[in-house]
Amino acid sequence: MNVIEMIEQESMRHDVPDFRPGDTVKVHIRIIEGNKERVQVYEGVVISQHRGTMGASITVRKISHGVGVEKTFCIHNPRLEKIELVTRGRVRRSKLYYLRDLRGKAARIKDKDIK
Repeated sequence: MNVIEMIEQESMRHDVPDFRPGDTVKVHIRIIEGNKERVQVYEGVVISQHRGTMGASITVRKISHGVGVEKTFCIHNPRLEKIELVTRGRVRRSKLYYLRDLRGKAARIKDKDIK
């Protein structure tokens, strides 16, 4: 193992839950506004996931006031407080970009039956 891999292993977080595209998650992220700091919760559906070491990221989509909003989060970012899994979704693709074109009930994802 070389020096770069050792440094990456030290700064990676290991408290990330196991989630997949189609799952609904709550991402708690620290926001700094001026000299104040607060935690903002961003809840939405994971539409894509890029796995890897330090470059791992997820894209979360939510509907805010009738407008679709997508945000990409680096999983190992130190400003990321935690990621909570809300529900598991039943999908058959790894990239859910088709949700961008759907509206209303058509954009819903079925819940996975956990047995």
